[in-house]
Amino acid sequence: MQQDNIDRQLKKGSAEVLILSLLEARDRHGYDLAKRIEQLSDGALRFQVASLYPVLYRMEARGWIEGTWVEESGERPRRFYRLTPTGKTELESQRKSWKRF
Repeated sequence: MQQDNIDRQLKKGSAEVLILSLLEARDRHGYDLAKRIEQLSDGALRFQVASLYPVLYRMEARGWIEGTWVEESGERPRRFYRLTPTGKTELESQRKSWKRF
């Protein structure tokens, strides 16, 4: 039970910097972000839709990311997120904090 709590705290504390870092490279949709985080952490961090999208919405409300609906032929619409200039500044700040930690 204690390990679950540690995992939740780690996920909560690292979600924003992970998302910002991934969006630094290119625009991504939520499912892609969740899968990429899982891949990069060798499965140690997994985000369900119920926990990932509130983080994305909060980051968007703060102006760190911007979402745009994209419809591609033969696929359902997806909301792609991109890093904003404010988000880039926040990413740099969070990276400095992680390095000090």
